[in-house]
Amino acid sequence: MGLPVSRVTSVPGDRVLAKVAVRIMPFLALLYFVNYLDRVNIGFAGPNGMNTALGLTATAFGFVSGIFFLGYLILEVPSNLALHRFGARRWLARIMITWGVLATVLAFVPNATTLIILRFLLGVAEAGFFPGIILYLTYWFPAAQRAKAVALFMVAVPVSSAIGSTLSSLLIVGGHGVFGLEGWRFMFLVEGVPAILLAFATWFWLTDKPEDAKWLAADERQWLVTELENERKATVAEHHWPLKKALTHPRILALAFVYFAVAYGLYALGFFLPTIIAGFGAQFGTKLTVVQSGLVNAIPYVIGAVVMVFWARHGDRTGERTWHVALPMLVGGAAIPIALYLGNPYAAMVAVTICAVGVCCALPTFWALPSNFLAGAAAAGGIALINSLGNISGFAAPYITGWLRDLTGTQRTGLWVVGACMVAGAVVTIALGARPRTSAVPERNASSTKES
Repeated sequence: MGLPVSRVTSVPGDRVLAKVAVRIMPFLALLYFVNYLDRVNIGFAGPNGMNTALGLTATAFGFVSGIFFLGYLILEVPSNLALHRFGARRWLARIMITWGVLATVLAFVPNATTLIILRFLLGVAEAGFFPGIILYLTYWFPAAQRAKAVALFMVAVPVSSAIGSTLSSLLIVGGHGVFGLEGWRFMFLVEGVPAILLAFATWFWLTDKPEDAKWLAADERQWLVTELENERKATVAEHHWPLKKALTHPRILALAFVYFAVAYGLYALGFFLPTIIAGFGAQFGTKLTVVQSGLVNAIPYVIGAVVMVFWARHGDRTGERTWHVALPMLVGGAAIPIALYLGNPYAAMVAVTICAVGVCCALPTFWALPSNFLAGAAAAGGIALINSLGNISGFAAPYITGWLRDLTGTQRTGLWVVGACMVAGAVVTIALGARPRTSAVPERNASSTKES
């Protein structure tokens, strides 16, 4: 049984989905921009005074960067189930207030131990935000439009890395001495406040479900509710994955590994690219100011943001998912290890950019895979579990990269690990395919079809 997606391309359907996209996508992208910036801005603080002030080695910096994701791991699944139960508007606002407060407190961290504790708590506070948004998008966009919707949301990652790198650099330089704070402390203070303010905007702007969308006409609202409900019923009937199965099935664990692999590349670049660029001085004799380094750091992500949207649209248009995830991972994984073997900084940045483009292109289409066979509470739990386990890479990537840097005295070994991980994830994606096979005789039971 296939999913009923033909009506999505009708003129009324296009109009409804366009209104939905205009209403919620820019706001969600703004939330994720702030979220991702608060998550990775430690990468700019490290080489610009924080590591020296707190006495952090490369290994310690990697540990501090990554411990965020251990806190993230603990509460990811229960947080997403809570969002499914209480609604996105309330739950996302709660998440943002707690993470915003902790992000600003980082400005006053006195030592490495306190920094470790606060980064862990920041992960606890943010748990459920990203998978909550992915789940929220399944409430509003049919499967045939979902990869493009996720791409429009996730474009905040490269935009945050691009604009955020320049913004963070300017705050570090321009904020030094303001309120008696060092530049990196001032950056933490300023970049934490928007999350608190946006929490209140979230409460008033977001709508939990299409049936509550007063900003849609009655016939538009009815079309969207009917379309999504028919698709949900078809998914449940074909794949009959209850919550328990979604939390224990090997396919979910395999998808978690794929996400681990692509996120490994994302976080290795996010946390260590500023350090790699700073190292161009010793390697190539290149001299860059803090702001110039921030602008150079932005280049891979600007290109990645543009290519990512077109790649996701192509995946939606063709309906092909597997190679739209695997191919960018293969190309990006092959490119990143050679970056530091090249003879000049320009060639090295080309290789880094190719890797960044590969990561950016794989991410949005990846999240179309689990929603092919999960719905309702199973989608809430399964998506959260995939994100939770996959984000272990957020701890592993900076810690292993930093440890290998201290062990070998070079970034090269760590980048080989990044490349190998991404290639392995691509192989698993190809082996899995886009959707699980359905048995000839479905195993139906009460728990298979009941939605929590």
